[in-house]
Amino acid sequence: MSTAVVATTSVSNRSDVAVRVPSAAPRLRLTKRGRVVFTTLASLPVVAAVMFFALNGGGATATSSSGAALEEITLQAGQSLWQLAEDIAPHDDPRDVISDIMAVNQLESGSVQAGQRLMLPSEYSAE
Repeated sequence: MSTAVVATTSVSNRSDVAVRVPSAAPRLRLTKRGRVVFTTLASLPVVAAVMFFALNGGGATATSSSGAALEEITLQAGQSLWQLAEDIAPHDDPRDVISDIMAVNQLESGSVQAGQRLMLPSEYSAE
């Protein structure tokens, strides 16, 4: 592709001819809308990276409030939280054990599925 150069000339009554050639290419000027588009496009990768790290949050390890590691169990077919509470803590009130299990696993209700994995609070995993 070729470039065309336009030179302006002024002619006067004198015998010499003055030639005016633009000194440099004109500066790029952005409109307000152009600046908004450019800023938006430039900030998209930064926003995407921040969202990725904020939502990913790193790998969390399940621990109790004392920092002890929790034991993971898998529910069997037909097993309820009440039966699990009676199995892991036969001398404690099952309602308290169920409440602790629901708090550790962030369960909203007491309904569970066969094959579901639950973390046991450290005070019940040792028994």
